[in-house]
Parts: sequence; C-alpha cells; structure tokens
Amino acid sequence: MKVALVHDWLTGMRGGEKVLEVFCELFPRAHVYTLLHSKGSVSETIENMDIRTSFVQKLPLAGRKYRSYLPLFPAAIEKFDFGGYDLVLSSSHCVAKGVITGTDTLHICYCFTPMRYIWDLYDLYFGKGRSGFVTRIGMSLIAGYLRKWDVASSKRVNKFVSISRYIEDRIKKCYGRESEIIYPPVDCSYFNTGTSGGDFYLMVSPLAPNKRVDIAIKAFNKLGIPIKIIGSGQEEEKLRKLAGKNIELMGWQSDEVVRNHYVNCKALIFPGVEDFGIVPLEAQACGKPVIAYGHGGVLDTIIPFNSNKLKPQEGNEEIGNATGMFFYDQNPDSLLQAVELFENSPGVFNKEKIRKHTESFDRLIFKENIKNYIEREYNEFRKDPKAEKIC
Repeated sequence: MKVALVHDWLTGMRGGEKVLEVFCELFPRAHVYTLLHSKGSVSETIENMDIRTSFVQKLPLAGRKYRSYLPLFPAAIEKFDFGGYDLVLSSSHCVAKGVITGTDTLHICYCFTPMRYIWDLYDLYFGKGRSGFVTRIGMSLIAGYLRKWDVASSKRVNKFVSISRYIEDRIKKCYGRESEIIYPPVDCSYFNTGTSGGDFYLMVSPLAPNKRVDIAIKAFNKLGIPIKIIGSGQEEEKLRKLAGKNIELMGWQSDEVVRNHYVNCKALIFPGVEDFGIVPLEAQACGKPVIAYGHGGVLDTIIPFNSNKLKPQEGNEEIGNATGMFFYDQNPDSLLQAVELFENSPGVFNKEKIRKHTESFDRLIFKENIKNYIEREYNEFRKDPKAEKIC
C-alpha cells in the first residue's frame, strides 16, 4: 500500500510533530509532504523519512518568516501530486488538510484545529496592537478568501479525526463535518514523578499571543512569588519588559531541562485556550497539578478541584482525585485568585493519582487507537469483506 503523510511545516518538535512521529512509525516507508522543512529541527524518526517540500521552501527568508507567506499556502499545498497513493494521512492545523487527492485515495485528516489564524483567534493575531499596520491591512484583504478556501477544501477530506471535544465542536461549526475523537499522545515513559520539589510555579509555552503568557506575568507580578517561564517566540521582548524580578524567562530549553522543571515545580500555570494541550499532560505525568483557564482542551485532560471561591459547580471531584484547578475568567485577577486558593489548599492533590490519570493518554495507547481507526476506515473505504492489516 502506498501512503503519504502530510504535515503543515517541520520547524520544531512540538505536540503536532509528536503525533506525526507516531504516523512515521506506523508507516516507515511513507512519503512526507510539507510546506517547508528546517533540517535537524525534528526528531530522528521524522528526519529519516522521505520528506518532500513545496515551493515555499525556496522563498526568501522562509526558514524564519514562513508565516508571512500564509496567503500562498493554499496554492503550495494544492501543487503536490498524490496520484497513485492508496492512503493520505494529513495532520493539520493550517492547510495540510487541503491537499487534492483522487477518488480512489482515502484521505484521513487528523485535525488539530480549523485554521485558527482566520477564525476565532483572528483578532488575537491580527488585531490592533497585535500586528503592524501593513499586516493588518493585508490580512483584512485576504482573510475572507482564506476562510472560503478553508471551508471548501474541508470537503476533500473523507474522514476527520479531532483531538478533543473542543475541536470536535469547531470542526462541526466551521466545516459542518462530523469527526471521531482520538486524543494525542503523551510519552509517559519519559516523564516521572520524582522525589524533589521546588518553591516555584512553571509555564512551558511558546511566547505567542494565543498562549496568554501576559496573564501569568501580570498575576505573578501582583503575587510576588516565583514563576519560571520556559519558551521563546515573537512576544519575548515585550514580555521581558513586563516581568518583575520574581519572574524568570528562561527561553528555549531542552526536553531534559523541561522534564526536571516539571518534577521540581509546585504547579503548572496554563492561562491560554488550547485545542488539546500536551504540556498539561506532561506536567501531570510528573505528578504535578495544573492551574488552567477552564476552557478548551484542558476540559478533557484535567480533573478539577473547584471551589465556590472560583465558580460554583456541581459534581466536584473528591479531594485526592483532582489533577488540577480551573479559573474561569481569562484575566490576571482570576488566575491570582486560583493561585491563592491553591496555596491555601494543602493535601488536595496526590502526585501518584495525578500520574495515574495521564496513563490513559499514553503514547502506546494513542498508537494502537489510531492504527485501529485507520485499518477500519481503510477497509470500509475499499469495501473489503476481509479486514486487512495495513500498518
């Protein structure tokens, strides 16, 4: 069977690339198609694949400024030739799902989200104060075209898989399509609960507008207690100016350093809205609770300890089963109240139970679930009366 894997771009090893890595393990002889590839930026498993890039790869400054070429992405992804492939498996948060395939090719899209830049997060990326005047004018001219293309190209997909209930709802709203939820993986074998603990809170996040690192910095400026922030991105300079002396922006760090900080922190702070959120699961795999804005993918991955001091809610989990705490207004004061409640709630969280909760999201479970799904859908697509193992 001839298989193609499609991924938006390969410029770093984040949650989406960890999903792609599993796809590469399932289909080691597949061809990988992507808009551009920064060599050495992803895992050895992906780097060893047959990687084929689009014309975006050759554009000026594409390695650093590829997002500036967003208007060209639909044309670039449509130029790939998928003739002769039996299965196309796209992992998409931008345009990867828009590839053109023949009627005899099954296209399954593992959808991280409909293109967030042009839908609900448009103002966060391109609103006043978020981008330059020229960029705002340019996006106002092309956003309508991109939305139309995004909806039209969704019809090319045979089957959608969503990463959370939040994304299941967004696929239905944006594309009018049903999807099946298969949660992304966390590598529980890599993370451990450890024996030590520090006096600091932790954020692990790109310094991008939608991550709302500014909320954490403003809250902890008021609290005056230590927080370490691991990550880099376009808002780094602005956030450094905002941060008080109790806040350490550490920049990009290795996986080993990130893991050690999970083990040693008091809790992870997560103020953004994520489509799923691998980072909260990695922290929980290390036995650490997560204080998160109660919206988006975290509703699928965190068992909340709530209090009427934050928001009245029926069905609160018993103390000891909770893996985190939600705040419900996406602003510094709401986060501050949640941290103060956490500080005044000793004995609520049990690190072994937090760790146990993450095991249902383990990488091996994801690999088996996605393999079974692909085999089922492929055999249904072929109308083959005899179920065939394909990976």
